[in-house]
Amino acid sequence: MEVKKNPKSNLENYSKLFIQLGLVLSLFVVYVSMENKTYDRNIDTFGDANMQNEEDEETIITERIEPVKPKAPPPPAPEIIEVVEDEKDVEETVIETTETDETEAIEEIIEVEEEDTVLEDVPFAIIEEVPIFPGCKGTRKQKVDCLNSKIKKHVVRKFNADLAGDLGLSPGKKKIWVVFRIDPKGNITEINARAPHPRLKKEAIRVTKTLPKMIPGKQRGVPVGMKYTLPISFNVE
Repeated sequence: MEVKKNPKSNLENYSKLFIQLGLVLSLFVVYVSMENKTYDRNIDTFGDANMQNEEDEETIITERIEPVKPKAPPPPAPEIIEVVEDEKDVEETVIETTETDETEAIEEIIEVEEEDTVLEDVPFAIIEEVPIFPGCKGTRKQKVDCLNSKIKKHVVRKFNADLAGDLGLSPGKKKIWVVFRIDPKGNITEINARAPHPRLKKEAIRVTKTLPKMIPGKQRGVPVGMKYTLPISFNVE
């Protein structure tokens, strides 16, 4: 069964009419809005401000006034002073003269000799000026090297090396330690030795005594004593 539509119920037939009505309505709204009049609003004004009529305010000048300290009242006047007579007699002190008469005996004046200041020995490592072997010159290091070299050469030249072979010592390297002091005058004193045989010790002391007098070492410019250790090495075959 087919459904039949009424041709009058189709809205597409009225589309042109609706468009025309919409245009007419739009034009009417535009026209009315253009013809409508507006009026300016009246705003009350307060007028121009006039600052010249204002009265100047007076400036009040203040000053700091420090309170005046009251002065201390003067001390009260002393009462009447009575003069009292000094009834005590003052004994006069007689100062005796210190001058001596030539006839008086003069006491003997004993002069006290000042003892020389004894300075302790200074170790070889820290002494400022090392002792100088005769003929050595140069810097401190050069003087030290020269001192060691000269002493060793002197001992080797003076020491009796054949003595060790006659004492029946075992073969091998032997060493003698000699300790002596170079006093503040440069003399060789306080000689001591340690050796594997008494005769070697005696020989080491003898050789050490033959060392020449030296220029003593100094500490702060003052001559001082110094201990010196000398090793003597030799081989026994």
